[in-house]
Amino acid sequence: MARVTLPSGDDKVRAVRSMFDSIAPRYDLVNRVMTFGLDVRWRRRAVRALSLPPGSLVADVACGTGDFCRELEAAGHRAVGFDLSRGMLVAARTRAPLVEADALRLPLGDSCADGATCGFALRNVADVAALFAELARVVRRGGRIAILEVATPRAAPLRAAHRVYFHRVVPLVGGLLSERAAYRYLPASTAYLPARDELLGIARAAGFSDASSALVGLGAAQVLTATRA
Repeated sequence: MARVTLPSGDDKVRAVRSMFDSIAPRYDLVNRVMTFGLDVRWRRRAVRALSLPPGSLVADVACGTGDFCRELEAAGHRAVGFDLSRGMLVAARTRAPLVEADALRLPLGDSCADGATCGFALRNVADVAALFAELARVVRRGGRIAILEVATPRAAPLRAAHRVYFHRVVPLVGGLLSERAAYRYLPASTAYLPARDELLGIARAAGFSDASSALVGLGAAQVLTATRA
């Protein structure tokens, strides 16, 4: 398989926006197929892990087509979604208000949200530490965040199987159902993602206490939760 060139800085922002604009129409279908529908269950777990009372205002960052927004509203929260890709927002299926915005520059006041969620997007921002700093800015003290992201299984046999599936099968199936180049890039983009322990350190340094990460899907994904100190 040919090596995928990974952009950085402003080039990455432009590339990510263009890519998600192009795959937006079939994004939900491909997600369900790739995860065997488990991504829905993982989002629900992340929403429960927020441990916020009904009526809480939760910012869903990199909201895509609104999957997290729908789960947040089903749990009784007030959701508002933000995404860099206009194509994803156009394809969204949610009643929550949606705003086109860069995750690193959210059009929100300081400490105005009770919580925040983010699904499978840490590796798509230009600066992971800056994202956590921005979440710390907009989430009030005592508020909560729940981040859903890919992970690597701990057990060697599962890790080997996951590597084959994620780096071989995903680009193949994604290419059949959507854009081949995009689904070659998405597995390769895990190179942007810090290790789990490093992610927890970044969250704590940004101002989130009791940060923890739980593996789900036999270790294929993780739910990182933390409280704004």
